[in-house]
Amino acid sequence: MTAAKFDVVGLGNAIVDVLARADDAFLARLGIHKDAMQLIEEPRAEELTALAKDAVITSGGSGANTIAGLSSFGAKAAYIGKISNDELGHQFMREMMKAGVPFHTRPLEEGPATARSIIFVTEDGHRSMNTFLGASVLFSKEDVDADLVRSGQILYLEGYLFDRDEAKEAFVHAAEIAKAAGRKVAVTLSDSFCVDRHRASFRNLVKGFADIVFANEAELLSLYETEDFDAALAALHADCAIAAVTRSAKGSVVIGDGAPITVPAEPVASVVDTTGAGDQYAAGFLFGVARGLPLATCARLGHIAAAEVISHIGPRPVVSYKELAETAGIRA
Repeated sequence: MTAAKFDVVGLGNAIVDVLARADDAFLARLGIHKDAMQLIEEPRAEELTALAKDAVITSGGSGANTIAGLSSFGAKAAYIGKISNDELGHQFMREMMKAGVPFHTRPLEEGPATARSIIFVTEDGHRSMNTFLGASVLFSKEDVDADLVRSGQILYLEGYLFDRDEAKEAFVHAAEIAKAAGRKVAVTLSDSFCVDRHRASFRNLVKGFADIVFANEAELLSLYETEDFDAALAALHADCAIAAVTRSAKGSVVIGDGAPITVPAEPVASVVDTTGAGDQYAAGFLFGVARGLPLATCARLGHIAAAEVISHIGPRPVVSYKELAETAGIRA
């Protein structure tokens, strides 16, 4: 097996986030499910964008956020995702490159616009996502850069991309390339509603390809169709070698060779915006795995990154994760 050029290569939705403040009454009036992700069409995206007052517009997408976080830790990371040849697409490309992440997927020349997620953040820090997938899901096997996948120590697959058969095929294709090259495959379940829609496909992906799985508690329970956390955790343990299940303020539970490990969350003075918390937890955890650190340390790095990102508006770090890790006494 040849040496890896990148620590992690991510594959997922290329999305630009539009973040704005809102209250519960606003969400109720517009039929927006609080603290969840809803898929919307382009006219609804235009409507909500117009209603997003004093919005912060920044590149996002769950997997892309994770890759940007990895770069902040000092990892070498690259990304594969579909944009359109429009201004938002150009912004996404510029911001990935500025974060030190190579991004060279061929843009869509005709068809829907670059994806966007209009995210309303309430005073309690919860985020409600309204996502127009646009060009991002027009991703197929032909968009998978096989050489790039082979060059990564870990291939990271974003579950949000599962809403189209061609994208599912691309996932499996990329996973097969990674496995054939002796690389690890990591999967994030992304959202409980996403799991509900594609449970059988996720189960096949987790059991058939995944070396590392990320989920929150709701996603885990949905995957195994149970309300019993311990039973779901045991089922996940049987299906993959390594997993990290986040439980908000309770921290996370990590599965490895032995008994599950509970790792506490890092303290946060004030929760401003939970957008990107799971994405950045995955960034810290994957960085630790890529550096061969103990799983408990990997989880702590995840919590350090998550704590930073929920302390401000936006899904990506505004301070160096590498410096935060070193301050916490973790060097890699």
